[in-house]
Amino acid sequence: MRGSREERTADASAARDRYDAWHGRYGVDAASDAPWHRLVKARLDPAQDLRGRRVLEIACGRGGFACWLASWPERPLAVVAADFSPTAVGKAQKHAAGMGLTTLRWEVGDIQAIPHPDASFDTVFCCETIEHVPDPDAALKELARVLKPGGKLYLTSPNYFGPLGLYRIYLRLTGRQFTEEGQPINHPLLLWHTLARLRRAGLEVLAVDGVGHYLPFPGRPPIELPALNRPRWLMRWVALHSLAVARKPTRRN
Repeated sequence: MRGSREERTADASAARDRYDAWHGRYGVDAASDAPWHRLVKARLDPAQDLRGRRVLEIACGRGGFACWLASWPERPLAVVAADFSPTAVGKAQKHAAGMGLTTLRWEVGDIQAIPHPDASFDTVFCCETIEHVPDPDAALKELARVLKPGGKLYLTSPNYFGPLGLYRIYLRLTGRQFTEEGQPINHPLLLWHTLARLRRAGLEVLAVDGVGHYLPFPGRPPIELPALNRPRWLMRWVALHSLAVARKPTRRN
């Protein structure tokens, strides 16, 4: 973020207010069955990545996926769930209490300045977030910092190397702004660039996946074309919903 400290503080406060308003319009995603959550669940190894592990979900939103992690039979040692929006965290806490999940720790925090020491977590989850922060590179460096050596990051983000990316260009050329239902920041990420950013943050990319192909139309929801998800090894590079699984290298003697 640019400008003076006072300007950055004002910008952050305004963004928090808008995210509070955005989360206030929606209920808890109790099923955690969004395309990005399904991508993570398909790749997750609970015995390796959850059982007895210290887990962080950063930008947990209204808490559905964090509750799913905490209630999995392969119980984590601890689950910390954090979001920039106090409204989102409040909804998540209430939902977790209703499920009887008392071991979850909820926090209000900024992904660009995670309030935990280096190497605090074995597994970190971050879904659909880095495109909505002022500095995605700073966010990825923070995710790498709090991971233990050998720990894994499950990162999902949109990939605009496809029809919706062209639609964003069309909107810009016609003087209109692209927005995801009013979210204040929407960086036009590309999968290959996100992978390069992960490597610059010091992480090793283990797996890449992606689903979701849509035809956009002005004034109506995009039409999904599920047949274009195959062949997956090829079509993942132009799919809208992308997943990268990355590992922090172990220290060398």
